[in-house]
Amino acid sequence: MIPKERKRWIYKTMNQIRCFELKIQNLFEQNLLRGSVHLYVGEEAVAAAVCSLLRDEDYITSTHRGHGHCIAKGARLDRAMAELMGKSAGYCKGRSGSMHIADFEKGNLGANAIVGGGIPIATGAALAVKLRRSDQVAVSFFGDGAANEGTFHESLNLAGVWKLPVVFVCENNGYGISVPTWQSTAVKDIGVRGASYDIPGITVDGNDVYAIYEATKTAVKRAKAGEGPSLIECKTYRYLGHWTGDPQTYRTKEEVEEWKSQRDPITLFREKLLKEKAFTAEELDAIEQAALKEAEEAAEFAINSPEPDPADVLEDVFYEKQGASL
Repeated sequence: MIPKERKRWIYKTMNQIRCFELKIQNLFEQNLLRGSVHLYVGEEAVAAAVCSLLRDEDYITSTHRGHGHCIAKGARLDRAMAELMGKSAGYCKGRSGSMHIADFEKGNLGANAIVGGGIPIATGAALAVKLRRSDQVAVSFFGDGAANEGTFHESLNLAGVWKLPVVFVCENNGYGISVPTWQSTAVKDIGVRGASYDIPGITVDGNDVYAIYEATKTAVKRAKAGEGPSLIECKTYRYLGHWTGDPQTYRTKEEVEEWKSQRDPITLFREKLLKEKAFTAEELDAIEQAALKEAEEAAEFAINSPEPDPADVLEDVFYEKQGASL
């Protein structure tokens, strides 16, 4: 069972992510955002349910589609949006943009534009945890395409050998850019690949908060008990294109609309919360409106934030040891 206040947090976070992403899309269409972005709309249940079981001191690594993970790990919407707009008030002073945003204070070791690039980083963080003998856990989010990269197999193998406290979360949204998973991956369920490295592997409905929560709870408990890693495949779907200019000729409008109308994660979670009588419709409406307002205020903050000062262009580029110069 999910505690009531955690349910509230998950629902709030899912709506924050949805509103943030739709606002980003709007800013892009107004030519107020430099470059393209990869949006997380439709996949909100994964980040929110997984991160609801993590603390600030626990680690995550993210992907090119990483705004949702960043927000679910505790990022402020205004600073995250400022980062995407390349402003100095952003989490990385406007230098990371969309695909490399990080927030070390909340345990977010960073998004990664390289497919599968974050998987070994999370594995390394888990090794550090084990060497320090702390009770932290590392979580690596990655897509179905990354599950065919060498970094995936090497990391799972090493984590299995050393019994590292890491949870590998595959967000299988059905497509690696424009290639359907069934055309690129021999196995029907990526979750079964855990068996190759003698670690638990499970496949769950990635739009079902409860299924993701229970699988993650088990995996985190196992990791903290010193029993090693787990692999969780969450089958979900992205409503928008791979990137903001994607013509999406590889899938039909009917397919997208079917997912939106029948499998929307926020709608499904809301219906369950109402059926359980955990919250009233008015309470959930208030959460949704608050998220919408927060996204609007974040956009205003980002738009009005200063541009980086050119005089600081070399700041954070080189490390200067105290008493020495480079």
